[in-house]
Amino acid sequence: MKTVAQLLKLKAEQNQQVHTINSHQMVLEALMVMAAKNVGALPVLEDGRIVGVISERDYARKLVLKGRSSVGTPVSDIMNSPVITVDSHQSVQTCMNIMTDKHLRHLPVVENGQLLGLLSIGDLVKEAIAEQAELIQQLEQYIRGE
Repeated sequence: MKTVAQLLKLKAEQNQQVHTINSHQMVLEALMVMAAKNVGALPVLEDGRIVGVISERDYARKLVLKGRSSVGTPVSDIMNSPVITVDSHQSVQTCMNIMTDKHLRHLPVVENGQLLGLLSIGDLVKEAIAEQAELIQQLEQYIRGE
């Protein structure tokens, strides 16, 4: 099973860059970044450290449904915090377990306090399927005596 570091290296080059937002910026700015970059969540930084994650789901549930404005609401008001992170040595399976248990769709990868990347549940499912397909192929070859 691959590690998070290996998975981050495999991600397409355009998906390796992590787009972030500062906690004091307005939710509207976060929405504009998410729309422009076609992402569903952004790690939230304060002084270069990750302090939360804001997602489209947070916007819908914590702002729209409560009648609040995205123009005057800082990201810090609706972000998920404290943020659950993993390091680059974790396995794909461990990450899937964390995301399933905690009902997360995005998992920041942090090493020595630095944000290295952001994994989505889609990234992990794609890798798990690829690993299972490879295992099936190996078993079929074994059965055929190849």
